[in-house]
Amino acid sequence: MSAPVHPADARLAGVLHQARELQPRTVALRRRIHRHPEQGLRLPSTQAAVLAELADLPLSTHTGESTTSVVGVLEGGKPGRTVLLRADMDALPLTEDTGLEFASETPGTMHACGHDTHVAMLASAARLLSARRAELAGQVVFMFQPGEEGHHGAKYMLDEGLLEVTGSRPERALAIHITSTLDSGMFQSRPGPIMASSDILNVTVTGRGGHASAPHDALDPIPAAAAMVGALQTMITRKVSVFDPAVVTVAHIKAGTTSNIIPEVAHLQGTIRALSEPTRKLVHEEVRRVCEHVAAAHGCTAEVEVVLGYGVTVNDEVVGPGVVDLAAAVLGPAHAAPMLDPLMGAEDWSYVLNEVPGAMAFLGACPPGTPVAEAAPNHSNRVIFDEAAMAHGVAMYAGFALDALR
Repeated sequence: MSAPVHPADARLAGVLHQARELQPRTVALRRRIHRHPEQGLRLPSTQAAVLAELADLPLSTHTGESTTSVVGVLEGGKPGRTVLLRADMDALPLTEDTGLEFASETPGTMHACGHDTHVAMLASAARLLSARRAELAGQVVFMFQPGEEGHHGAKYMLDEGLLEVTGSRPERALAIHITSTLDSGMFQSRPGPIMASSDILNVTVTGRGGHASAPHDALDPIPAAAAMVGALQTMITRKVSVFDPAVVTVAHIKAGTTSNIIPEVAHLQGTIRALSEPTRKLVHEEVRRVCEHVAAAHGCTAEVEVVLGYGVTVNDEVVGPGVVDLAAAVLGPAHAAPMLDPLMGAEDWSYVLNEVPGAMAFLGACPPGTPVAEAAPNHSNRVIFDEAAMAHGVAMYAGFALDALR
């Protein structure tokens, strides 16, 4: 692992200045992508924008087959190891309500999680590093990834040989995620779990339908389903350690058609989150046990399905805190802080961190004049990010590569 960076390192001291010089280009690309957001694994317009931005750089570029991914490779001036930097590119199914002059022009689709900023920051970092390629002892892989929002885009890219694209597997990896609920320009990370696993819980409760005036002649699945909701919360507090937490949220209940019919079936749907794989496995087992037995107590049956999503995002124990030290050197100590607690959100960057020592880090971009506590959060149709913070993201992507390949 690389040694902590001293704030007086002259090579890194100039990175933020160079990132700020690139800010007009960074903003322009971000706004181009923001106006034309795309969802899922096929993002042809976004891919074209990325390829156009990289076209004049000394990179070898590769596009995906199963997705519209882009991988750029920068060969340094000297031989050495490989570093991987990632930006996700997809948008969310929301109708934008920000009033921005560059708001989404695609109804029902919006860059509400800031992936447009990630793309722009990584593209400018590629430009910055290309200008300093003689200083790099090794290769930098720029990973522009579709399908982070529930589509497992990172896994598709791994399956297509992302880690073998240079012939040398990456030894370090960094993904930066912007957030509106952190002071603008602040950079945070932590060792160990930083984001949770995310799985979908589907439960079908089956009873026997009948007339609502005579419930004794039926087997009503609705009370059984309602009892499950409370029982699942009790299970979490009594089966899961408070020092290794998990969340089960039932977010969707559906049953019946009208007021005087007891339905035969009720459906529950929710999410399961955990910060370790053992606890994740435990909760999967327990939700099944609770739902089946609560149903039985009501004379009904329960079919329980757990749909696996993303695993726990686990930062390397050295790289995680190391990027905070790096941020103090590149951005200044006032813009670097350890992240005290993980988030229960999920990320498919977890697939990469299972293979490469690396980190997920967060970059604050709370809009000017807005208290952090009042800022619309990521995934809101009203979320706004302070574009000035993007220079910090560009500097950190570039600084991470310069530090690792010095």
